[in-house]
Amino acid sequence: MGKIFCVMGKSSSGKDTIFKALRDDKALMLKPIITYTTRPKRINETDGIEYHFINEDVLEGYKRAGRIIEERVYNTINGKWHYSTIDDGQVELEKYNYILIATLESYQNLKKYFGDNNVVAFYINVEDGERLERAIRREKNQMNPNYNEVCRRFLADNEDFSEEKLKKCNIYDFYNNLNLKKCIHDIKNDILKFII
Repeated sequence: MGKIFCVMGKSSSGKDTIFKALRDDKALMLKPIITYTTRPKRINETDGIEYHFINEDVLEGYKRAGRIIEERVYNTINGKWHYSTIDDGQVELEKYNYILIATLESYQNLKKYFGDNNVVAFYINVEDGERLERAIRREKNQMNPNYNEVCRRFLADNEDFSEEKLKKCNIYDFYNNLNLKKCIHDIKNDILKFII
C-alpha cells in the first residue's frame, strides 16, 4: 500500500520549494496530489501544477457530487478563499506513493479518508523573523503586492500551527529549513524509510 506524504509549514517556510524538489526526485517516484483553490493565481503559478484554480460555482458542483475529501475556507482581505482536496481519481494508493502540501486540518482529514497509516506528515520549521522577511520579498514580486494579506497569513499561521495543535496531531519532529539542501536531504531519507 502506498503512502501520502504531507509537506506542512507556515507561509514562507520553504514548503513549496521542498515539495517541488521531492516531487521531482526520480529516486522517490512520488506523484503529486494537485489540490483545488478559489484564490487568485499568482504570477509564477500554473493551473494544474501548484493548484487547480477554480471558481466557487465549480467547487459547489464537486460538493453536490459528494467528491470533497477535505476543505478549508479562509476569510482573507480579498474575501473567502477555499482550498480543497477532491476525489477526482488522482489517488491510487495500491499503485503509487504521493506528495502534497497540506495544513494540519487537511492532514487530519486525509488521515480520516485514507487511513492513519497511509498519511505521513513532514513539518517544515523556520524562525518567524526569517519567514516574515521571505514573505515580504515574495510579495514584492507580485503584480499587485498585498501586504495586508501577508500580515494576515503570518498571524493566522501562528495560530494554525501552534505548538498545541501540532501536538494534537502527534507531530513532534520538525525539519528546520535553515539550510535548504540539508532539509530536503533529511526529508528524502525519511521518506525512503517508508517506501523501501
